[in-house]
Amino acid sequence: MTDETEPTAAETANRPTDDRTRADDRTRASEPDDSGDSTVSRLVTVLNYAILGGLLLLAVIAAVQLYLSVSRTVTTFVVYEYRAPVLAAFNLVVFLIAALGISVQVRRLTASEADDADT
Repeated sequence: MTDETEPTAAETANRPTDDRTRADDRTRASEPDDSGDSTVSRLVTVLNYAILGGLLLLAVIAAVQLYLSVSRTVTTFVVYEYRAPVLAAFNLVVFLIAALGISVQVRRLTASEADDADT
């Protein structure tokens, strides 16, 4: 005597017939291997990250050059007595923008880590 139970009507209706099973097997046999697709997908992802890294490096270089250009412009067009306060104000604005960006990123990262911990 075994403990097997009879399948319910819903389970029987959802069970594929032999013809459908054989057709599925033939379809799967003619499909291309998914390992090639995953390799291409990984390669595309790595390429996208490399492009992103290059663009970020370009943006950092441009930001540094902009900062230095603004500093030179201030020293050129602002009278000597006012250079220090103008440069201090400019540096303060740059610092506050950077602090705001860092704050937003830290919130995003801690929120995503909290979401990952919940799942």
